[in-house]
Amino acid sequence: MATVLVVEDEFGIADLIEAVLEDEGYRVLTAVNGRQGLELLTGERPDLVFLDYMMPVMDGSAVLRSIADDLSLRDIPVVMMSSLPEATVAERCNGYVIFMRKPFKISHVISLTKRLIGES
Repeated sequence: MATVLVVEDEFGIADLIEAVLEDEGYRVLTAVNGRQGLELLTGERPDLVFLDYMMPVMDGSAVLRSIADDLSLRDIPVVMMSSLPEATVAERCNGYVIFMRKPFKISHVISLTKRLIGES
């Protein structure tokens, strides 16, 4: 079973993504900030990460830098999420494979997941 990690400080968004992807047959882990997300990444090795850009404790750009610096993690695809325009986020970080603007359609989450890691 493919595993997806959702790193998102807004519980409603994290819970929604988790519920929908679990209904699609994926195993979903959640973290409320970047530090917690990195801890899960190193222990669980998910197949895909949905990562919020703006979070307390450790933001998305710091998480991306940590992933890029770790040879065992850098091949995990990351979908960066933000309510900011992609151009603004792209100025401050790189290394994500796809940008997903909030608010988003849940069908987009499902299609991105299937495209990046396949059917579960």
